[in-house]
Amino acid sequence: MLDPKLASAPQIYALLRSDCIRMKLAPGQALSEKEIAARFGTSRQPVREAFIKLAEAGLVRILPQRGTFVMKISQRAVGDARFVREAVEVAVARTCCRLAPPAAIDSVAAIIDAQSAAAARGDHEGFLALDEQFHRALAEAIDCAEAWRAIENGKAQMDRVRYLSLPEASPMTLLIEQHAQILGAIRRRDEAAAAGAMRVHLREILLALPRLALERPDLFEAEPLPIHATDLNPATPPSSG
Repeated sequence: MLDPKLASAPQIYALLRSDCIRMKLAPGQALSEKEIAARFGTSRQPVREAFIKLAEAGLVRILPQRGTFVMKISQRAVGDARFVREAVEVAVARTCCRLAPPAAIDSVAAIIDAQSAAAARGDHEGFLALDEQFHRALAEAIDCAEAWRAIENGKAQMDRVRYLSLPEASPMTLLIEQHAQILGAIRRRDEAAAAGAMRVHLREILLALPRLALERPDLFEAEPLPIHATDLNPATPPSSG
């Protein structure tokens, strides 16, 4: 399963992160270094390194002398990550209006088309992978891949909620339409509209989150959203462009 040409720890981290996000590793579940090392055919050291990165991402808790456990979803962490992500991605959307070349915009449009095809197939995992491509492609369109890497490092908790929210809480057709609105504003070079559409899109998770926490209390920490996450007004300041 692991590529022997690459370092083991990052690969183990990526695979375990995916398992946590897709609830293949359930909140509260104990993780054994020995069992995971056997699963991947490695020593315990790269597994231990992967556990440390998972803890930094808020996906596991390492308790000395007790073990490592998958954490429940933190509404506070989701709200904080979304707040930071909005700040970055609104800036990306505005900058796309000024700098994104037409060829890059066309490439993003092709991703939306692929999302529509995934939705028609009922392919939730494929849809979410394309969702990531959409947002990453906007950052790359302005030659700022680092913006996406900064977001990616802190959004593990958001990804767990996004996975749970499909298809009922956040219908794929709605998310596709929101992507189309963002890209349409970028094509028109309308900074205010692009920023507003991005804000609406990224606040969608806050509409789904309370409902999911009520329906699946076994998956969530018993804590409220941070106060900034209760402000769902997508009002946008006037464009300076």
